[in-house]
Amino acid sequence: MAAEDPALAEVLNLLQTEPEPSSGPAGGLVQTALGPDISALHEQLAMLVSTGKAKEAIGVQLTNEQVKRLSDKDVEKFTKCYETYVGSKTTGSLIDSFIFLATKVVGMTVKIKDIRAYQKELRNDYILNKELSNLAGNLALKCSRFLKK
Repeated sequence: MAAEDPALAEVLNLLQTEPEPSSGPAGGLVQTALGPDISALHEQLAMLVSTGKAKEAIGVQLTNEQVKRLSDKDVEKFTKCYETYVGSKTTGSLIDSFIFLATKVVGMTVKIKDIRAYQKELRNDYILNKELSNLAGNLALKCSRFLKK
């Protein structure tokens, strides 16, 4: 059963004990006592649109005028899409860093002919990426509370 998985139990425990996300250096949905601060989320989306990365990040090309006219529900939806996009990019970057570091350390003791090709091969390995993604997720869960302070 899934509840017996220690990692899942830890995530559920964190979700129950962690406070709601708030504004600050760690990002996340801006919360007020009654819910998300929609005006702050509008501003966040407007900044994303002004960078020209909206299509890539949320899957929709918006203008600043369209952002101003979005309903509260759509603002929350697009903000969650953006946070998912950022999380995915962060995980990919962590995986690349892990592989780079591991190949450099191994390369100190074992001669690797083409270290870049080896790194690329490791990056394309499904099982390795799945495990490193889990590791990155666990690190993010455990270290995110330090970033919020």
